[in-house]
Amino acid sequence: MSVVPRERILVVDDESSIRDLVGAYLRKEGFDVDEARDGETALERFHQNPHDLVVLDLRLPGIDGFDVLREIRRNSTVYVILLSARSEETDKLVGLELGADDYITKPFSPRELVARVRAVLRRPRDDGADPAGLMRFDGLTVDVDRHEVRVDERPVELTNLEFELLTAMADAPGRVFTRRQLIERIWGWDFYGDERLVDVHVRNLRKALGDTVDEPRFIATVRGVGYKVMASP
Repeated sequence: MSVVPRERILVVDDESSIRDLVGAYLRKEGFDVDEARDGETALERFHQNPHDLVVLDLRLPGIDGFDVLREIRRNSTVYVILLSARSEETDKLVGLELGADDYITKPFSPRELVARVRAVLRRPRDDGADPAGLMRFDGLTVDVDRHEVRVDERPVELTNLEFELLTAMADAPGRVFTRRQLIERIWGWDFYGDERLVDVHVRNLRKALGDTVDEPRFIATVRGVGYKVMASP
């Protein structure tokens, strides 16, 4: 009988009480947990073992959370959930723009964090297990099987989340998706966070595609409603 490996999570926070609490809840839910109290140790742990998700505090001694996230994103699409203080709204936005998948505000409920972890891990992974074909638009090609995107035949690098966001809208070109619909489709129906999270990732996606708000080529904003892929296949 084969044994299914448990998902491994790296918890990075300089407060031992938070690491202990989060680690205890995650282990109780069946996850393997690594811990780190600073950025340097976090990167050592991350490179030593494969991880499925990183819970990362932004305010760390030495190498801060932003630099840890930048290093992770240099060659990994592992899921990252940020921890930030309530007053640090700008930090959250910067972290999301650097490629984080979600954030949670301190103080937080450990049960909420576990729910966020599960919601993120339920999102499709880049393993080619669920092919959905090739989508072609005017100047834009989305190959779901190969997890590739091209603009005017130029390859475009997207994070897993940006790719999922694009394919969610491209799967129904012309249809307007509300922020809540995109959240439920990508983050899961039990997502607790701010719907403005969608705006941040749409902005990142547009930047990667070379698109603009004023003269959109691929993704249009429908004011007061949401977003849609403009082109027709």
